[in-house]
Amino acid sequence: MPQQIDERQARKRYVRRRQTVVFSISGVVLAVALVIALLFNFHVGGLGLVSTPLAEPNFGNPAPCAVKGEDGKAKYVPNATVGVRVLNGTSHSQFAAAVSNALGVRGFDMQEAGNFSSTNVERTTIYFGKNAINQAYTVAGNFTDATMIMTTREDQLVDVVLGATFNDLKDEKQSPQEGKEITDIEGCQAADKMTNLTADTNHNAYPAQ
Repeated sequence: MPQQIDERQARKRYVRRRQTVVFSISGVVLAVALVIALLFNFHVGGLGLVSTPLAEPNFGNPAPCAVKGEDGKAKYVPNATVGVRVLNGTSHSQFAAAVSNALGVRGFDMQEAGNFSSTNVERTTIYFGKNAINQAYTVAGNFTDATMIMTTREDQLVDVVLGATFNDLKDEKQSPQEGKEITDIEGCQAADKMTNLTADTNHNAYPAQ
């Protein structure tokens, strides 16, 4: 009888030792996992950081610097003095008309909206000539996703070609205000130094001649 009791106690001790070892190992594993998780969560040593490419200024397209006035400052112009034509570069019907109406509410001098030559435009693009640079900056300030491209046109019409990236206009309170100083696009160039400009499209001159 005493022998059976000793065997049961020995088995109990053995089981307890096994449990202690298992719990100890499990605790160590959990502690290590917690430390690793914290390292990733707080990006210690760069752990867990995902590299996301930053958008280039003007989405990689060369841009002219805004034109300075006699006071040495370039300023946003009144919306009412900017002739804007919206063209749909997507397959969404009535897209251009809707955005044209929205810009019209903001006081721009809207020209008849229409369709662009392609329905596969990726990024909303603002086309303008050397005589409408500040006007183009004023229009661009109403968009969150647009790139500006200067063409060879001589008049002051600003074209907005809507692309797939367009979601909505910037909140009007966040858009350019007349007379405020323009912040140049990083890396901009003097307009007269820009070469190889994009060929212009046929359009009615603005202002009408």
